[in-house]
Amino acid sequence: MSITNKKNTPSQKARKLSPRQKMINLMYVVLMAMLALNVSSDVLNGFSLVDEGLNRSKENTNIQNLAIYATLHDAMEQNPEKTREWYDKAQKVRSLTDSLYQFAEQLKWEIVREADGADGDINDIHGKENLEAATHVMLAPGIGKGAKLRAAIDAYRESILRMANDDKQKKIIASNLSTEVPAKGKLLGKNWQEYMFENTPVAASVTLLTKLQNDLRHAEGEILHQLVSNIDIKDVRVNEINAYVIPTAQTVVRGGKFSAQIIMAAVDTTARPEIYIGNTLLKTSNGRYETICNSTGDFTLKGYLVMHNGNGESIRREFSQPYTVVEPTATVSASLMNVLYAGYHNPISVSVPGVPINKVSATMTNGSLTKQGDGSYIAVPSKIGENVIITVTAENEGHMQEMGKFTFRVRKLPDPTPYIAYTDASGTPARYKGGTPISKGTLMGAAGLSAAIDDGILDTPFRVTSFQTTFFDNMGNAVPEVSKSGDFTERQRALFRQLSRGKRFYISQVHAVGPDGIERTLPSAMEVIVN
Repeated sequence: MSITNKKNTPSQKARKLSPRQKMINLMYVVLMAMLALNVSSDVLNGFSLVDEGLNRSKENTNIQNLAIYATLHDAMEQNPEKTREWYDKAQKVRSLTDSLYQFAEQLKWEIVREADGADGDINDIHGKENLEAATHVMLAPGIGKGAKLRAAIDAYRESILRMANDDKQKKIIASNLSTEVPAKGKLLGKNWQEYMFENTPVAASVTLLTKLQNDLRHAEGEILHQLVSNIDIKDVRVNEINAYVIPTAQTVVRGGKFSAQIIMAAVDTTARPEIYIGNTLLKTSNGRYETICNSTGDFTLKGYLVMHNGNGESIRREFSQPYTVVEPTATVSASLMNVLYAGYHNPISVSVPGVPINKVSATMTNGSLTKQGDGSYIAVPSKIGENVIITVTAENEGHMQEMGKFTFRVRKLPDPTPYIAYTDASGTPARYKGGTPISKGTLMGAAGLSAAIDDGILDTPFRVTSFQTTFFDNMGNAVPEVSKSGDFTERQRALFRQLSRGKRFYISQVHAVGPDGIERTLPSAMEVIVN
């Protein structure tokens, strides 16, 4: 019923309603309101029943999902290599689902408390018929959370669909989590959040969000079932029995011990097989075979296993495992080149084939050798021209054994190259080494002169202690200026400012100290051309 305000005409002003007619009109209005309230109450109670059903459904689905997570966790502990990929994906699904689920739960509470006050409870809603609460929480300008909810649903849907590999499964998930506006809503010019929550009663809004939570748990379960099927958690098939020899190492150092585990696949721990090396029964309770290797060469461990099945029949399986015994050996390589530099931290790698790296050690003459971990060392030779000898030892059967000696030549660090450090137009650090034009702005922005060994192998910085710049005046006279550090002096900067395009000056007499502590004078001069 609508009431339209119109301007009263003279005849209407003259016409007055009787008290009886006024009473009839009032009773009609009250009757219509009562009918509307009765219909609204029935509908809202229906929403509450639907919400209860959806809550039961999502809780049941969540219980099933939690059981799958537990199964995945057990499988991860039993076989992490096989399960890790699918376990990690399951944890991602769990995180994504729980995040959006909690966001929907938060919105339900906010809508109910907007309607019922700070003490509002989604399990006991009083203002079910309130049409403004959901509109305010979801659509209020600047603070409405409807657009955020839609974006979160879209992001979740796309992430989940990327994990699904069944077209029917994808279609169901995409349909349940769709944020497309129906044709009716499009005709009204509404977006998804307006179509769903504008002037929607509190009871209906809460039910819509509960349905979203139910759809999230369903999508989560669909993906979890797929992940479980990918790893065949309960697949325990045995259709072949073979004998295997598992050696500790196939290469053994002379004087060391060859050790191997001999097993049969799917062996019963209550009935271990009999193990024969050649034709001799191996008397062992754990299937381990060991022998001392005193000569080098290639050898083969041969034999067979005998096991009895439930019918008393014998099952025999042959095994054969080759192994090699070698002379003691080791490898030492300089990480930079086949030379060590005096006073410099030279990276060294030390290893012994067939020996764990934590059982290998090394010592050095003419300097210090410091272990960094995982077979890495830092060698610092003391004297130039005197060779370094690195001796490698390894623990073998409880005692230390020398694995070899290695000789390295010791040289002085090469001279560095002077350069002017600056930052190019893209913000990348760069080095100007002369011979090409450089802008005056770049030159004025540089702090001073640096030096480093930059030959593609070493990138070692040096500290510049002094240098000289040489300018030429209009008469061709040389104007030298000396800096007692690596920085440009104020006088040098003043001369930079006077340079015009195409002019040049020279940097020479560069003194620099490297990490070896030796001060040297660089022989070459740098030509700087101003652009």
